[in-house]
Amino acid sequence: MINEQIRDKEVRLIGEDGEQLGIMSARDAFRIAQEAELDLVKIAPGAKPPVCKIIDYGKYKYELTRKEKEAKKKQKIVEVKEVRLSPNIDTNDLNTKVNNAKKFILKGNKVKVTLRFRGREMAHVQQSKHILDDFYKLVGDIAVVEKPAKLEGRNMSMVLTVKR
Repeated sequence: MINEQIRDKEVRLIGEDGEQLGIMSARDAFRIAQEAELDLVKIAPGAKPPVCKIIDYGKYKYELTRKEKEAKKKQKIVEVKEVRLSPNIDTNDLNTKVNNAKKFILKGNKVKVTLRFRGREMAHVQQSKHILDDFYKLVGDIAVVEKPAKLEGRNMSMVLTVKR
């Protein structure tokens, strides 16, 4: 809330250079802000009495957006990359998939390893679990299992993340 929007009877006022001006009526505080050609901004509405500060609202708003943008730049978005396998995968194909997964993990992404079963392959689900175990053994030096292998419909999947 700024300027006329502040309807409280009493507010604790902080001056433009940070010093406490005491508790006074909202009208007096607004008048003081107008004399300084600045805005009266409520910065702590939950306090008793609410705390208001005399600042340039446009400049204050600009500083907040700049801080938000700065914080956004520094955060890294973790993506979940998927590597799909089949129960009758050959060793060389598995090694290729492992190399792709290692690249993803080293970039800081999570890797979802999915073993998909089609048709009659559903009859041999338990025998095929070793493929995911072998996959983990091959990337185990740089990755750790975040979510263990679980059968969901026709797919068995596990999630790997970078080892810390």
